[in-house]
Amino acid sequence: MDNTQWIDATAMDEVPEDDVIGIMVAGRDIAMYNAGGEIFATDNICTHGHARLCEGFLEGHEIECPLHQGRFDVRTGQPSCAPVTEAIRSYPVRIEGGRVWLALD
Repeated sequence: MDNTQWIDATAMDEVPEDDVIGIMVAGRDIAMYNAGGEIFATDNICTHGHARLCEGFLEGHEIECPLHQGRFDVRTGQPSCAPVTEAIRSYPVRIEGGRVWLALD
């Protein structure tokens, strides 16, 4: 049985296409991405320089950290170029009724 706790994070139209926003969800700083109409969510703090990823640049499925230009794949949280080496946590997303729901645990 699936015990996933889904949390209503934001409205789908609050996440501009091909951009990133930062939101607080259940006390966590979350970066929410709209990459070509698909929504993804990760922790908002870079594992390398403690910068907020929502202030970075989204290109395709990669977010570039505003501090040292390291990049992460928003689908998996995996680093995709130096200087970042440690992944950020990514979260399952589901869209229902025009709302974005996250599974944080």
